[in-house]
Amino acid sequence: MTRYINPFKAFLFILGLAFCAAGCNKEKKSAFNVSADVQLKSFAINNVPGEINNSTGQITVNLPFGTDVTSLTPVMQMPGEAAISPASGKALNFTGNVTYHVTSGNLYRDYTVVVKITPPLSAFSINGVNGTIDQEGKNISVILPDGTNLSSLVPTLTMPAGITSSPASGVAQDFTKPVAYTLTIGGVSAVYNVNVISNSISEYAFLGLSGSRAAITNPDEKAAADWFFTTYPTADYISFQSIEGGRSLANYKVIWWHYDSSQDLPAAALTPAVVTALKAYRANGGGLMLSTFAARYVEALAVVPAGKGPNNVFGDFLPAGFIEGTNNWGISFKTRESHPIFQGVDTYEPGKMWLLQSGTFRLNHTAWWFVNEWGGYGNGAGWREQTGGINLASENWDDNLDGRVGIAEWQNAAGKPNVVVVAFGAYDWYSEPQGGASSNNLYITNIKKITKNAIDYLHQ
Repeated sequence: MTRYINPFKAFLFILGLAFCAAGCNKEKKSAFNVSADVQLKSFAINNVPGEINNSTGQITVNLPFGTDVTSLTPVMQMPGEAAISPASGKALNFTGNVTYHVTSGNLYRDYTVVVKITPPLSAFSINGVNGTIDQEGKNISVILPDGTNLSSLVPTLTMPAGITSSPASGVAQDFTKPVAYTLTIGGVSAVYNVNVISNSISEYAFLGLSGSRAAITNPDEKAAADWFFTTYPTADYISFQSIEGGRSLANYKVIWWHYDSSQDLPAAALTPAVVTALKAYRANGGGLMLSTFAARYVEALAVVPAGKGPNNVFGDFLPAGFIEGTNNWGISFKTRESHPIFQGVDTYEPGKMWLLQSGTFRLNHTAWWFVNEWGGYGNGAGWREQTGGINLASENWDDNLDGRVGIAEWQNAAGKPNVVVVAFGAYDWYSEPQGGASSNNLYITNIKKITKNAIDYLHQ
């Protein structure tokens, strides 16, 4: 029997097969891929492996002192079919940060490479006493017992192989005045200034709840204290308990309390004896620096009128907190650019600087004044009138200093500054390595700079 085939149906059938084939072929040839691997496997310069943080995209490479960073050739291992720009094996200038762009399929990833140079001096000691080395400022302080003859002392320098020192290690020097040591390898040199001290009278003190500096447990307070005693090696640690017990504050020109442990001020700071002693200290010309939650102390010490202390106090405590993945945190000191506290800082535009890098873990401990909505201040001028203070910095979007008060000062009747507060959440001394966050805040140098400037400003 002959079967009749409808020509129109046959045409539709063939057309459908064609569309299917075309569609299948198109799908087969598609390059769309959202599961590609774009994480670098390794990164090295001069055979020194870099530390890759795939959470923040930062790569840190520590190279020996004397390395010429203006022309370095990285070698890296990339995943699968990934491509990278600039290319592996290409010489680049790593004086500043360098960004690499990795692509694979339809995905990409940026990495920022930071090259750090290992300091040429790891230790300096005299008579078995280790000096405190400020690697950033290239200053060394050695505190020797009272009465030590400084005119002929023999230091010992510890340096990596290949580095020479002038004067040489083991050669007696007159340390009645600062001595400069030049460390050299190849054509590269670094100069360290050594200051030897043979007395224990200090004009600086770090205030805290712990019985001793060694007993500080809060990591932010500990990091701040470590920097402070490195920068001011003759400084004393004083506790609130010692003030309660009658400790004299007469010798000190500047006392710094950095309090990060609780939003509420501790009872030990609020006893009548302690409050009276610190009020008298300030009245006699002593300077106070109060940072983070310690900014609230201005009300207890009657620096501001009752009810005019920080009105916006907040922040997380572990295990809470978060990683800010995209934004640096900064401040604005527009109109205050010439103030001594802001001299020498790194700015990203005039009157603005970063304090906290993206990718670090935030607890956001803040104790500032919310000016334009709370407290009846209206604006910065109203705040100054009602508190007697001078507002110096606000959030980085506030060019008129009318929104928040995060850094401020108060002066005595003679016009001498004797209280400075720093109350930003971005004023963070310790970056918790939580959840893969970076523990290296690139802007910690700005935090250190404004702190030293503030302490020196109070010391005048």
